[in-house]
Amino acid sequence: MAHTMSTAEWQAFVSSGTRTGKAGVTSADGAPHVTPIWFLLDGDDLVFTTHESSVKHRALRRDARVCVCVDDDTPPYSFASLWGEATLSEDLGELRRWATAIGARYMGAERAEEFGARNAVPGETLVRVRISKVVAVRDMAD
Repeated sequence: MAHTMSTAEWQAFVSSGTRTGKAGVTSADGAPHVTPIWFLLDGDDLVFTTHESSVKHRALRRDARVCVCVDDDTPPYSFASLWGEATLSEDLGELRRWATAIGARYMGAERAEEFGARNAVPGETLVRVRISKVVAVRDMAD
């Protein structure tokens, strides 16, 4: 039976393994735009990086609202959708710290520094989403 996740449950769920998020923003023409992201939680925030040339970056500069969905596509199926407003930073020190930590999660500790160095350069942006709403359900097919 489907179960609404508690805060601790959804935080553990979205932080488990190498689950990616799907970030949804609104394009300039009003169309939805969804793209996969690598991310980490930082307290009440979700943190990821993007390049200034990306649709997602341009959309967030114009409209800071974003929704990130994280799911488990194996039975009994679960998901968490996280809504919030993004702030963008080009601080290379913060970019390096977070890109390295994100690299450790998704590429392993042995490649974390490499990923951090590659993504802490001019043109890259740190995106910090202050989470304001969560809908998270586990065991949807039970």
